[in-house]
Amino acid sequence: MSAARSYRIGQIVPSSNTTMETEIPAILRAREALHPERFTFHSSRMRMKHVTKDELASMDKDSDRCALELSDARVDVLGYACLVAIMAMGLGYHRQSEKRLHQLTVDNAGPAPVVTSAGALVDGLHTIGAKKVSILTPYMKPLTQLVIDYIENEGIEVVDSISLEIPDNLEVGRQDPRAPIEITRKLNTSGVDAIVASACVQMPSLPSLQPIEDRLRIPVLSSSVATTYFMLKRLGLSTNVPGFGSLLSGKFD
Repeated sequence: MSAARSYRIGQIVPSSNTTMETEIPAILRAREALHPERFTFHSSRMRMKHVTKDELASMDKDSDRCALELSDARVDVLGYACLVAIMAMGLGYHRQSEKRLHQLTVDNAGPAPVVTSAGALVDGLHTIGAKKVSILTPYMKPLTQLVIDYIENEGIEVVDSISLEIPDNLEVGRQDPRAPIEITRKLNTSGVDAIVASACVQMPSLPSLQPIEDRLRIPVLSSSVATTYFMLKRLGLSTNVPGFGSLLSGKFD
């Protein structure tokens, strides 16, 4: 009997991020209980302490170095795990970033597909057929508006949003991952096709997603779920990981 294939999951993360290196492994460990594939996890960090437009732009410049470092490890897929850093660089920037970072891995003889959390979120919403959404973010209101503008530029209307206005990225990561269950009760969800329970890779939400979806009977996703979904798609693997919302139900394989 041959050993199960093991895949190396690479992530480019902000230096103060503590969530994507827990939520993505949690999803993929849960997947290991259902499927034969196994995963290891590898990260490279970009300096960022406060979620401001200037720090985000400075951090994004460091993503090239991180992609090269991860391609040295010959990762099988590479995730750029900062949604708002990409969105702050201009409308549609995720396409440019993914292309550039992938080419760097090719040039380094370690070609790996690249998934950005920004691209994954909007593409995940398109995958489930969402035309109207409501979102929850930890950001200050101007950055939330930047996210809204980015999503709407991709053809998806943002009906309502809640901004928790937490500027310290470490503090964002300390939030209760089940808090979105109650916070999203304040969102206007009338007529929406989906809820984004965390439009931020640092705000924990994983245990909230299925309870919110069960309550509202509409798809609920987060940046980490969307990123994981497209990592699995790029690897050609099943996206059936029950318990984390519709996108990872296997329905969209």
